[in-house]
Amino acid sequence: MYRQRSSSLYLNPSWMETIRETQKNGKTDKATCQYLKNKLQSAQWFISAIRQRESTMLRVMKAILQQQYEYFLEGDVKLLKPMILKNVADITGVDISTVSRITCNKYVETPFGTLLLKDLFTEGITNNDGAVISNRVIQSTIEEVIESEEKSKPYTDQQLVHVLSQKGIKVARRTIAKYREMMQIPVAQMRALWA
Repeated sequence: MYRQRSSSLYLNPSWMETIRETQKNGKTDKATCQYLKNKLQSAQWFISAIRQRESTMLRVMKAILQQQYEYFLEGDVKLLKPMILKNVADITGVDISTVSRITCNKYVETPFGTLLLKDLFTEGITNNDGAVISNRVIQSTIEEVIESEEKSKPYTDQQLVHVLSQKGIKVARRTIAKYREMMQIPVAQMRALWA
């Protein structure tokens, strides 16, 4: 659950009044008055910057929730849609670098666990049917198929292409090899030796 934190930041009204009175009465030297005035402006700027950052973070998170709505309902990786920083930047009206900074090393607490926001961003692959599928969905499916394969006769990358095709995911053999290597899953011959 999101709690607004900047609302607890404020400048002490009596301190602000003291600064105003000091400037009005003229009993304090100019250097001290200027020093106090600068500190007041710095404090006001700081509170404003925190509130602006909080507002931007909230807009970015709402855009992520909008893009990954089905995923956040169930927490199933297979429901992740392809989403890149530019998609969120376009929705929120902020720069891509701002979205990157806001999501970097930030987590979101969900009913199905705590997630790194960067993990929600995935590239997409257009399969033969023209549907765009998240690379996380493809990786998850490859992993499931390999986990359920007969250990003494593991699937080759070409066989994995056929199995994924039957599941509605049409990708090239080189794509299978790329994702298998990214997940640090050995080739079929090596998996057979470990069976």
